Amino acid sequence: MTTTWFVTGTSSGFGRLLTEHLLARGDRVAATLRRPEALEDLRAQHGDRLWLAQLDVTDARAVRRVVDAAVEALGTIDVVVNNAGYGVFAAVEEASDEQVTRVVETNLLGSIHVVRAVLPHLRAQGRGRILQVSSAGGQTTYPNFSYYHASKWGIEGFCETVAREIAPFGLALTIVEPGATPTGFGASLQTAPVMPEYEHTPAGAVRRAVTEGTLALPNDPQRVVEAMVGLVDSGATPLRLPLGSDAYDDVRAALVARLAEHEAHRDVALSVVARPA
Repeated sequence: MTTTWFVTGTSSGFGRLLTEHLLARGDRVAATLRRPEALEDLRAQHGDRLWLAQLDVTDARAVRRVVDAAVEALGTIDVVVNNAGYGVFAAVEEASDEQVTRVVETNLLGSIHVVRAVLPHLRAQGRGRILQVSSAGGQTTYPNFSYYHASKWGIEGFCETVAREIAPFGLALTIVEPGATPTGFGASLQTAPVMPEYEHTPAGAVRRAVTEGTLALPNDPQRVVEAMVGLVDSGATPLRLPLGSDAYDDVRAALVARLAEHEAHRDVALSVVARPA
């Protein structure tokens, strides 16, 4: 049975690989990106199974217009993959106001716009699911990625709420959390002028690892894509799906540490409970 997918951010990285994989297996893809010409090779190869649209997910009106047009053209959307993203690699003081705004508008507000635009269609057809591409950085943190984390932690909180709200309609949402993967995303990270004050801090150490090429990228991007598609095919609907050895280990360590700290404050937490008069 052919599945129809709506995927954002398909010019490169996971979005491009996912589009290629889906088309190769015979599915239909509504692919959105800032420069549609980047997928002309795939359209020439796969014809009308690939529907293309130019889209900047930070434009809420454009998102609604493109989603409506995709449904009208294709008749249905079975799976939505919220993949478009933007990254800033800088210590908190180094990033510009414009960079901060863009990362939040793309990763957080852009993903929210897509979810809000697709839900009326999915609800009306009584089926469908959303894959929100987040990151291990939606549950744990690394120096120099504070604004990226702000957007990813924010979208994960939003999606966790949405998943509970839409379950009664027969709809599901899964947050996909890949670890460090060589997709070209690192090369597209926006940087900022370096402040020498951060040279001998954790931020400086991570910057050197990236610059020197010693930062580990242990995961296979094609296997990440296959795992995402396999999840949909299986019918399983977990709230979160960590992908990668680092994603599993780092997120687990962060959760264990968070729980330990939470438990350490139990007595103080309970001490503020109002007592009966």
